[in-house]
Amino acid sequence: MRKLAIAFVIAAISLSQLQAQSSPASSPPERKVTLRVTPEYPDLAKRMRIQGTVKIEAVVRPNGTVKSTRILGGSPVLVQAASDAVKNWKFQAAQSETTEVVQLTFEAR
Repeated sequence: MRKLAIAFVIAAISLSQLQAQSSPASSPPERKVTLRVTPEYPDLAKRMRIQGTVKIEAVVRPNGTVKSTRILGGSPVLVQAASDAVKNWKFQAAQSETTEVVQLTFEAR
């Protein structure tokens, strides 16, 4: 059973890396980030030495807080940590709600 789970994780990682390679490069967020929370590196990712970039779409309220996030790509092992961190980011205030695309990179240490 454990071997099946590991095989599934490896297959999911391979698929997400293929998707990430085929997506176009993104531009930096239009609104400046004023508070950037660093994601916690998941224990499973540490043990498996998984690295990569997670791409997230964040809907940002006019006051700069993050209303919601949506994963656009990245390793399934890393996406929850990335999403949790971005939900706590703060952006510059603006006239209206905006959608920002951000990328977080995880590197094994």
